[in-house]
Amino acid sequence: MSVYTPVEQNELENFLTHYDLDELESFQGISAGIENTNYFVTTSKQSLVLTLFESLSANELPYFLELMAFLAEHAIPSAHPIADRQGQYLRTLNNKPAALVKRLTGTSIMEPNAAQCQAIGKALGMMHTAVKDFSAVRENTRGPHWWHETLKALTPRIDSEDLQLLQEELVFQADARHTELPRGVIHADLFRDNALFDGDTLTGVIDFYYACNDVLLYDIAVTLNDWCSQTNGALDEQKSRALLRAYQSERPLLEAERAAWPVLLRAAALRFWLSRLYDLHFPREGEITHTKDPDAFKHILLQRKAQAAHLADLWD
Repeated sequence: MSVYTPVEQNELENFLTHYDLDELESFQGISAGIENTNYFVTTSKQSLVLTLFESLSANELPYFLELMAFLAEHAIPSAHPIADRQGQYLRTLNNKPAALVKRLTGTSIMEPNAAQCQAIGKALGMMHTAVKDFSAVRENTRGPHWWHETLKALTPRIDSEDLQLLQEELVFQADARHTELPRGVIHADLFRDNALFDGDTLTGVIDFYYACNDVLLYDIAVTLNDWCSQTNGALDEQKSRALLRAYQSERPLLEAERAAWPVLLRAAALRFWLSRLYDLHFPREGEITHTKDPDAFKHILLQRKAQAAHLADLWD
């Protein structure tokens, strides 16, 4: 949610004329996140978020916008897109695909407690159950093929120790097959800055623009690695159990998922270590940008390898 494409007030006012909205009062760029340009937009009666999509094409975006609408309409706390006067969620602004969504109340929690982890686990379980009825399909563009291509690009730029660890993990993951595990629509990026809380109450899940169809257990792994990791990468047991028990209250795991759990935790750590390394070594220019520390996920990967024998116990 950085700002790569500046928007002037007159440009935004012209854009808003295509919607049944009130008069523009203010707008402000959002610095959190790294993929798209985002602005808070306030009219005389509503608070909205404007997103200009920097890499996703207009052909790709209906999947995400329809998913967000589906979830909001099925009691999953998420931001419903705003349709224009023609009933379309997607328009163009400054030569970029653009969309408006309702701004949710609440704030992101960077140091979540066990109750907040429980709330996010329950919401993720509800989402994985609800999306069985969502018919659209999208491949995970940050899967194993992307891992290999990204490491190729990074190889001349990272030190030999990191390169060896990444290469070894790619070999390990290549031997793991997950064809028997339940699949469906996943968020794929449900980090702490993509959820909003009012106290311990979850008010919304945001930023679905990595959503895709993949292994449901992988989505839990992505979420747990961020929400329940300590500064050294080790998991906080109380928070982890709270999240996982709440998830299972909505969708109990199969035995095959329990067996694959340590491997998927490592896969989730690998994916985000690679993406953060790529953002560090190949930064994009922007008016407001924010790059996250890659080493956080290096430490998480090392901890998941060291504690592999005990990770499945967290589900009990």
